[in-house]
Amino acid sequence: MPDNGWPADRIDTESAHSARIYDYIIGGKDYYPADQEAGDAMAREWPALPVHMRANRDFMNRATRYLAAEAGIRQFLDVGTGIPTSPNLHEIAQQVAPESRVVYVDNDPIVLTLSQGLLSSTAEGRTAYIEADFRDPEAILGAPEFRETLDLGRPVALTVIAIVHFMLDEDDAVGIVRRLLEPLPSGSYLAMSIGTAEFAPEEVGRVAREYAARNMPMRLRTLPEAEEFFEGLELVGPGIVQVHKWHPDGTGEQNIRDEDIAMYGAVARKP
Repeated sequence: MPDNGWPADRIDTESAHSARIYDYIIGGKDYYPADQEAGDAMAREWPALPVHMRANRDFMNRATRYLAAEAGIRQFLDVGTGIPTSPNLHEIAQQVAPESRVVYVDNDPIVLTLSQGLLSSTAEGRTAYIEADFRDPEAILGAPEFRETLDLGRPVALTVIAIVHFMLDEDDAVGIVRRLLEPLPSGSYLAMSIGTAEFAPEEVGRVAREYAARNMPMRLRTLPEAEEFFEGLELVGPGIVQVHKWHPDGTGEQNIRDEDIAMYGAVARKP
């Protein structure tokens, strides 16, 4: 658990936090007892939770590699970054193309304090960090780090991984994603993972209740609801599928059951 002299007045160590629960479950070290307690309670309700969360991380890695290696993308806007976990997005992209540029966005002070791990760019490329909330796209698009790091005359990949299930209907997650895509030029991409309860409704429902009990209500989406995020975009095959089925490459966990995954994933191109 962390002990780096972080601004204690900004970090609530007594309450569980979704990013730290995720970090704990996938084997990280940047969490507190409240996060461990929450993660253990959730895993008791759904023992497949660690498999599910690792599969989501593997999807992010594969999608980034696809965007850099096959789609030729050299600029990324990663919203809802979460606690740094190697390999981070810029490490994957810059391994393919050292000149890649990445802007990370999160509103959690613990991510800000750990952001040095997100800023270790190659000499040819660049990384930047914006402290902003997903719900405030204007703060993201208006940030100096956004305009100074990304060239809007060239395609950008917007990545929104494992965040919209914490956005309720009144937050208008679809509208926010469309606003973030709006200034990005033709040839840009959207990569998302979207929480669902369609494959294990009882188990995932119990996990959602554990989150809600800790003041983290969830909005899990059906396939038609997930499709709304990609309206007007050109989906890369195989389309919107469970994350473990999107371009599997043998590097993640094998023999994953569909009922152990509660996340849709997809990549789509802006025409």
